[in-house]
Amino acid sequence: MNQLAAQTSIPDSVFLEPSVYKNGQFQNQEETPMMTGEDSYFKIIRQFFKKIPNGVPEKAIQTYPFKKGQLNNSGQPIEYVWFGHSTLLINFKGTKILIDPVFSINASPVPFSNRSFSYTENYSVEQLPTIDWVLISHDHYDHLDKKTIKKIKDKVGHFFVPLKVKRRLIKWGVPEDKITEADWWDSYTHASGITITAAPARHFSGRSLSDRNNTLWCSWAIKDHQNAVFFSGDSGYGRHFKVIGNELGPFDLTFIECGQYNQNWRFIHNMPEESVQAHIDLGGKKMVPIHWAKFKLSLHSWTEPIERAKVAAEKQEVDLTVPEFGKINTVN
Repeated sequence: MNQLAAQTSIPDSVFLEPSVYKNGQFQNQEETPMMTGEDSYFKIIRQFFKKIPNGVPEKAIQTYPFKKGQLNNSGQPIEYVWFGHSTLLINFKGTKILIDPVFSINASPVPFSNRSFSYTENYSVEQLPTIDWVLISHDHYDHLDKKTIKKIKDKVGHFFVPLKVKRRLIKWGVPEDKITEADWWDSYTHASGITITAAPARHFSGRSLSDRNNTLWCSWAIKDHQNAVFFSGDSGYGRHFKVIGNELGPFDLTFIECGQYNQNWRFIHNMPEESVQAHIDLGGKKMVPIHWAKFKLSLHSWTEPIERAKVAAEKQEVDLTVPEFGKINTVN
């Protein structure tokens, strides 16, 4: 982590500025190489075809049946449901917010690749309640799913997406007046008084080899005058977490990316120990690690992210919750 934290002396004010779009591409605030280390690209590709011990679950993962009628029954201000990877349904004081919805069986432009792990309960768009807002963090296939968007578009009040992602949703049949594009630090307030803010992340975008960084990536903060929730999207560790915490925190609950990491791409995906540190930087009270247990997109075992995060959280005295699929969780 020290190699990440100590690499730059950029003033905090830079992290509070809107995104930079230069030569047809969006830029990260800190220098962010896609690949580092000694392993070549072709060596890494070959490793993906080798069997990794415990790389995928041996049997279907035990999951809860989701019952939308049970939302709003807890009496708590915040409820959330994790559907695996980064797909979350948050009931924030009656406002239902769906984040990075992916209900397809694979996260890839190629059928039958990057297939979802097997669950005892399979979740679908049809099970969801009417949604007030959908938030998208970036346009990668494991966060922006064409099939899901096309199925869900008629039961969603409004979509909030990073800059230049709107055109994809319009192409998939979402009315333009139901989509708002956001730059870093743009805020929007719901009639209920809840405000969402697009915040920086340290990542990249693109759905093919020819559109790298043509669209923006972001994190999201959801808050009112009493409570606050943070969703990291995909991000490598960086100083932006501390700045976001200072500006928008502290947070009652943080959903932090924790999975699909590797030393060779450590600047665009947190290592589990960095996920815990990001939560601390944000001023978080309770941490929920996400971005694991659904797709095999890296070379670690499928359980390693949560195992390492639990160890790091214990050392740092962080209140970490291991999410359970489909279960309605509460935050008071």
